[in-house]
Amino acid sequence: MKIRLMWFSFGAGLVLMATKFAAYAITHSNAILTDALESIINVIAAGFALFSLYVAARPKDVNHPYGHGKIEFFSAGFEGALIMLAGGYILFFSIQRLFYPVPIENLPLGMLLTGITVAGNGALSYVLQREGKRTGSITLMADGKHLWVDSLSSLLLVLGVGLVYVTGYQRLDSILSVGFAVYILYNGLLLVRQSVAGLMDETDLDTLEKVVEILRSNQSEGWIDVHNLRVQRYGSDLHIDCHVTLPYYWDLQKVHEETTAISELVEGRFPGSVEFSIHADPCLPPVQCTYCRLPGCPVRQAPHSRDIAWEIENVARNQKHFEG
Repeated sequence: MKIRLMWFSFGAGLVLMATKFAAYAITHSNAILTDALESIINVIAAGFALFSLYVAARPKDVNHPYGHGKIEFFSAGFEGALIMLAGGYILFFSIQRLFYPVPIENLPLGMLLTGITVAGNGALSYVLQREGKRTGSITLMADGKHLWVDSLSSLLLVLGVGLVYVTGYQRLDSILSVGFAVYILYNGLLLVRQSVAGLMDETDLDTLEKVVEILRSNQSEGWIDVHNLRVQRYGSDLHIDCHVTLPYYWDLQKVHEETTAISELVEGRFPGSVEFSIHADPCLPPVQCTYCRLPGCPVRQAPHSRDIAWEIENVARNQKHFEG
């Protein structure tokens, strides 16, 4: 489904790009040209996104034990870099035209054609972002957001060019282009920032909070302590690992059952596949007895006297909670 959507996005991008260049050809509007030039980036980005989804869908292998999903972060960064490149060129070209303006013609027809691309990009953006959110695909989300930015900038451009048509002030066309260029640069920077965060395994706080909430709301009395909880995203797939403290006298079969129960709580709650690795730690009486809730424990050396809140700041720490 994801690959089919990107094929559709690629084809639609070609059609919308041709429409925008047609609008420029009949108007000679610098603002419309900047919008058309950005469409070239849309097409190139959609092509690379299509390739990245194909690679991300490949199964795990010896060289890529966590799969190939991280290429989606690279795809988003590539798209962001292209957007910034386009923004820089548009900014330079717009400033040049500000001092050497070119007469604008046939604005009503150009505005109509540009308005058609606004509707097309807006609809495609909605579909891509909805599917990206459902599947957890950063590539679909990035392409959808990019198209939303393009749609919004085109809409503002139509309104701005309309002002040029009404007022007759030709330089307003280039002034608008400068503003669009800055906006495009900013959104490209956001995509690059998101890409770098994913490649550097920056914590996804929303996902981490959801995992913590699942564990907290299903906490078993035998799960004494959870710490060193980490979430890594590989495209639409997740790798989660943590340490869980369990009673030291439980046999291997019991430990396996409990860790499996923990992983099954989380698997299926997120789009894509979830791989949950759990390291089991034995409890250490008497200190951990103070926050152990297990009733009838045969080796208890201290009464239960406190609780450790399973919040991000606690479960993400790489140490048991009685330390430090």
